[in-house]
Amino acid sequence: MSKPHAVLTPFPLQGHISALLKIAKLLHLRGFHITFVNTEYNHKRLLKSRGSNAFDGFTDFNFETIPDGLTLTEGDGDVSQDIGSLLESIMNNFHQFFDELLTKLHESAIAGLIPPVTCFVSDCYMPFTVESAQEHALPIVLYSPCSAGYFLSSYYVSKLFQIGELPLKDKSYLTNEYLDTKADWIPGLKNFRLKDLTTLIKVTDPNDLSLKFATEVGDKCDAASAMIFNTSDELERDVMNALDSIFSSLYTIGPVASILNQTPHDHLEYLDSNLWKEDTKCLEWLELKEAGSVVYVNFGSITVMSEDKLLEFAWGLASSKKPFLWIIRPDLVIGGSVVLSSEFLNEISDRGLIASWCPQEKVLNHPSICGFLTHCGWNSTTESICAGVPMLCWPFFADQPLNTRLICHEWEIGLELDTDVKREEVEKLINELMVGEKGKKMKKKAMEMKKKADNDTKPGGCSYMNLDKVIKDVLLKND
Repeated sequence: MSKPHAVLTPFPLQGHISALLKIAKLLHLRGFHITFVNTEYNHKRLLKSRGSNAFDGFTDFNFETIPDGLTLTEGDGDVSQDIGSLLESIMNNFHQFFDELLTKLHESAIAGLIPPVTCFVSDCYMPFTVESAQEHALPIVLYSPCSAGYFLSSYYVSKLFQIGELPLKDKSYLTNEYLDTKADWIPGLKNFRLKDLTTLIKVTDPNDLSLKFATEVGDKCDAASAMIFNTSDELERDVMNALDSIFSSLYTIGPVASILNQTPHDHLEYLDSNLWKEDTKCLEWLELKEAGSVVYVNFGSITVMSEDKLLEFAWGLASSKKPFLWIIRPDLVIGGSVVLSSEFLNEISDRGLIASWCPQEKVLNHPSICGFLTHCGWNSTTESICAGVPMLCWPFFADQPLNTRLICHEWEIGLELDTDVKREEVEKLINELMVGEKGKKMKKKAMEMKKKADNDTKPGGCSYMNLDKVIKDVLLKND
């Protein structure tokens, strides 16, 4: 009998690719043949960052590509693509591209080169995959790469548009105190304000593209065989209870980083998904630092900021007098590359390291790391929890404001920086995080959460058993 064959399709952005590749590894370790589908644009970036032979020699783990329907961006194409353009193309073009790939896979299976496709595991933000699964009468599990709370808020808000409760009447609602109003009408999200929810809440045009997309995502999630979340009942119990009353088949299998850390997977160790070239020198640099002495700074793969804000962060870090490792992507600053003055570089030369990208989980788990200044994307949030590292939060968009609310108010393992960041506040909060009383309390709580995450994801733990269950009950159903 041939192996089960899962086709995995991430949304074409770094955080989504990284999240789904972890699921692919876990399925591969449980005996699945894997086809991982990137866009041609992102696959080129992967080969550029990892090396042209990076994906050769893995048995039963293949990478395939589909076009993205966009024109090539100018330059070397080493940047995240415009999200609006991607959403439009996903809604209009991707179903056809994906079906062409499935035809190719079917022909390879007939020729005996690969096992026939038996199931799909897709990012929930690639809704066309549900139609393909229905057309082929195969099970499909949708994966939410963001927090369950954010998924719930998007689902609810798009439904409110459908029944005419939204949009807000006019743009004045966005500038007055209205967005500070408590959002107590979403079951499972108790202490959240409108501004913490999905940015769809700010949409005033019912024909807005992101709203259309969110509505389609919600509809397709209703039609999927099951949904999996990179969270645990421990982390988001109220939200999962609320989602349970909406969807018939839900599984919490997170934090996924922790399941993978506790699973021997040496042969997959080098299978990585970073679209920027990693600078591994930073690990050697961390080796020279004392335990618990360094703040790690990374705003993820999408956040962009003005040069002014970058300078506020830079001088705040410098004035804190604490050692820091700061990841500055090539496209972090709006409209150009980053130029830091020689005065700043001289000031931090003995205690600061700036790199362009890094193996984040290895960094977070390094004994010298004490705190994480982060945009609070869900991958970063869960990886920080798995490492027991408290956070300094500067959310940018999407699920990040909601995650920040969880980190700072529900779990109490983080402090929030003002959106309009100032160097004095950066300096003050870094010191609070690293050596203050609040920081010590947060570190203790973060370590308790790490322990719970480890227990949930080890054999016999709740998330671990849920992963086995979704495989057995859904993905292997047709086998």
